[in-house]
Amino acid sequence: MLYVPGNNAGMMRDAGIYKADCLMFDLEDSVSVYEKDSARFLVFQALTSLNYSGKELVVRINDPRTETGREDIEAIVRKGKAVIRLPKTESAQDVLDCERMIEAVEKKSKIPVGSTRMMAAVESASGVLNAREIALASRRLTGIAIGAEDYVTDLRTTRSPEGTELLFGRSMVLLAARNAGIDAIDSVFSDVNDEEGLRRETRLIKQLGFDGKSIINPRQIKIVHEVFTPSEKEIRNALAVLEAIKEAERKGSGVISLNGRMVDRPVVVRAEHVLDLARAAGISVDEYETGGAPQ
Repeated sequence: MLYVPGNNAGMMRDAGIYKADCLMFDLEDSVSVYEKDSARFLVFQALTSLNYSGKELVVRINDPRTETGREDIEAIVRKGKAVIRLPKTESAQDVLDCERMIEAVEKKSKIPVGSTRMMAAVESASGVLNAREIALASRRLTGIAIGAEDYVTDLRTTRSPEGTELLFGRSMVLLAARNAGIDAIDSVFSDVNDEEGLRRETRLIKQLGFDGKSIINPRQIKIVHEVFTPSEKEIRNALAVLEAIKEAERKGSGVISLNGRMVDRPVVVRAEHVLDLARAAGISVDEYETGGAPQ
């Protein structure tokens, strides 16, 4: 998920040429209070006139309790092309309040009620502790994200290379997402020049189970994709697992051994997820099944 400042027309124009899976136009923290109206206009025009080639589009709005936030909702819902990301979500009530505002605009604009999707970002101790309720608050929610910088500030600490201070918060957000059946998105890695640091952190959040990572610079896209894209070994192993379970089913069993390891339903689910990721990355899994090279 590539952050794109809503007040930067050039970045919004060029955002579609990068290979991010999702673009998030920011009307909140990256835009000064003096540029809120012009940024909203720029984002609206970008959603109206630019082709982003099927990428998921998200707009991070300002606090809906403010006039600026309400105007953000009005503009973005009327356009009907983007997910609305609610910042600094503290409770389920925050989600419900924003949802009511969205619904009012949908009805006024004769847009089907429920068609505007939402995403929530938790960025404080209260938000993390209420993550489960937040994630379950609305059927509009497609994902929940953690905002690390505000969260560690609320904890009265700073971010470390190991990410120890973020482990609890990340785990709560991830569990909330899995419980609600929505995506879990990790925070940004703010040092654009530290590629190894980004790679290390992305490996960590992938291992935890996150679905994706927020980034602030197109240079970071390749590294995140490299980490999340399954290797040839992982793909071949996943295919072997699925073949093994088919053999087990032919024998009337729900479990079988593969290379000395038991293969049962949880192993199969993980294998299917690996293949889904590979296909999403544009890899032709069929080529591996026939012994050829990936496309």
